[in-house]
Amino acid sequence: MNIRRGRNRSIRIALTASAAALSLGVLSACGGADSGGSADGKLAVTASFYPLKFLVEQIGGDHVDVTTLTGPGVEPHDLDITPRQTGQMSEADVLLYLRGLQPAVDKAVDQAGVKNTVDAADLTTLEAHGSSSGDGHDHGEGDGHDHGEEEGHDHAEEEGHDHAEEEGDGHDHGDSGLDPHVWLDPVKYAEMADGVGAALQKADPDHAADYRKNTEALTGKLKKLDQDYRDGLKNTGTRTFITTHAAFGYLAERYGLDQESIAGVDPESEPSPARMKELQKIATEENVTTVFFETLASDRTAKVLAEDTGLRTGVLDPLEGITEKSKGDDYLEVMEANLAALEKALGAK
Repeated sequence: MNIRRGRNRSIRIALTASAAALSLGVLSACGGADSGGSADGKLAVTASFYPLKFLVEQIGGDHVDVTTLTGPGVEPHDLDITPRQTGQMSEADVLLYLRGLQPAVDKAVDQAGVKNTVDAADLTTLEAHGSSSGDGHDHGEGDGHDHGEEEGHDHAEEEGHDHAEEEGDGHDHGDSGLDPHVWLDPVKYAEMADGVGAALQKADPDHAADYRKNTEALTGKLKKLDQDYRDGLKNTGTRTFITTHAAFGYLAERYGLDQESIAGVDPESEPSPARMKELQKIATEENVTTVFFETLASDRTAKVLAEDTGLRTGVLDPLEGITEKSKGDDYLEVMEANLAALEKALGAK
């Protein structure tokens, strides 16, 4: 009996040792705690909202496991970060965000302490834009046409005030006052793509060649998108469009357009009587046909202005998220839908 108990004990010890060795082998195969990466060995990337998530998906391909802090249908500006999300951010191999867009994310990023943290604002040049593009409507440098002289108007001077200072764009973009909606300019978005590609190469050099190849493919698509916009908006009946949310300053500047936004602290706020009167005048003078609202906000303010001015309403998507209401499944498709909407509203020829 004693011999049998001794043999059983030896068998148990051997089995325990084998299990321990197997566990170490599995941890090693999955990357382990020291090597980083997600559970399946992929590079774990956390992106703060959709446009950055799209870049990572397109460039990272099968080598990355990307999650986003802003779920579908959530207005990015109003996002609150939970302690659990902050903990998840800390475990990422790469953390990608855009400082100035989401104050809660900015704070959480500082707490997360991820080594490979990338601020997309550093990957291109941000600018200040007001409700009328903040530059007196002279976009001559943007597309080779001087629309300020050609059309002979400067609403900021005519009305005796500067929309950029008075109204901003309805969101607090921090002390810098810079417009963070840079992804709506395909050229600047391509610059961001190059930066994201470089960040992934640094974090995962074993797959650098694939990241470079995917980056080139994406920037090629964005170059084509830019050309589509230049061709589609080259000749139009008007250069002015009205939106509830002044998210399109970069796009307007790039293609020589004038963005006018409805005053308010957010896209759903009521316009002031003074701003309503001003927009009615602008709509008449500039032959505006459409008031645009967005997919993640109510169309109430757009309808108020449209009813008082006899204008149509339409959707111009700021691409802060993809939902079932989006006119496309990804960034490129929605941007093409935005182009079609602008062509129709501006009377493209």
